[in-house]
Amino acid sequence: MMRQLIRYAAAIAPVTRTAAPCCLLLTWATVAHSQTVPAPNEVGPWRYGLSIYGYFPSLSGDASVPTSPGGATLDVSSSSIIDSLKFTFMGTLDAHNGRYGFFTDFIYLNLGGSKQHSRDFTIDQSPLPASTSADLDWDLKGVMWTLGGQYRIPTSSHLKLDAVAGVRLFSLKPSLKWNIQGDLDGVASTARTGQTENSEHVWDGIVGAKGRLSLADRWSTPFYVDVGTGQSHLTWQAALGVSYAFNWGEITGMWRYISYEMKSGSQIEDIKFNGPMVGATFRW
Repeated sequence: MMRQLIRYAAAIAPVTRTAAPCCLLLTWATVAHSQTVPAPNEVGPWRYGLSIYGYFPSLSGDASVPTSPGGATLDVSSSSIIDSLKFTFMGTLDAHNGRYGFFTDFIYLNLGGSKQHSRDFTIDQSPLPASTSADLDWDLKGVMWTLGGQYRIPTSSHLKLDAVAGVRLFSLKPSLKWNIQGDLDGVASTARTGQTENSEHVWDGIVGAKGRLSLADRWSTPFYVDVGTGQSHLTWQAALGVSYAFNWGEITGMWRYISYEMKSGSQIEDIKFNGPMVGATFRW
């Protein structure tokens, strides 16, 4: 199983540099495996973990929307407009029997912001006259849902490592309002005011690894990484943090990065979430 995972990670790594974390984690597992090779994990009773957490990311990305049917596009940078998190809900359910398991992770985000007299946009990706600006109002609602299976890789007693594979849905609904002021001479025909709203549902297959490294007493370092593709050009995410265990579960703080590169034709060209998350996990 270990050799098959190493060969698979090596095969997908050339797709992008961002696939490198998967290879690094699997290489780490190989080193740990070579140092100590315990007996394979036996199937035992199912154990469950339910996590409720808060994720507070910054957002960066680019969007391109038509200003009129068949007309010029308005190209904006989301990071220059969105400045607030309106509402969010996140949760994770994990189940394991010592060898096999499954997990699901759900995120709902509602972000928005506005900017007056902004010049952080282009029309058909062309330079704007010096007097041109716009009032921009952008909202983004999204659901990110991951569902996967996991297989426990035998390692040392201090390291728990699962190979994971599954699917991820990214359902997003961006909306943009604009009011352009100033000179538009020499610029493609453009509606000075307008509003557009769109929705997309993107499914991708993913592979990766998740687990934790015991530090001392009740302290440990959880980690997660995956990479995938499908209806998006590329998606990947990584998270690393620290956890403190109690009798009922644990408290965890992590830094999480999520990236999407969309295929041509999408209103959202690329989008990245980057920031801290804090949560509590209840185990039984």
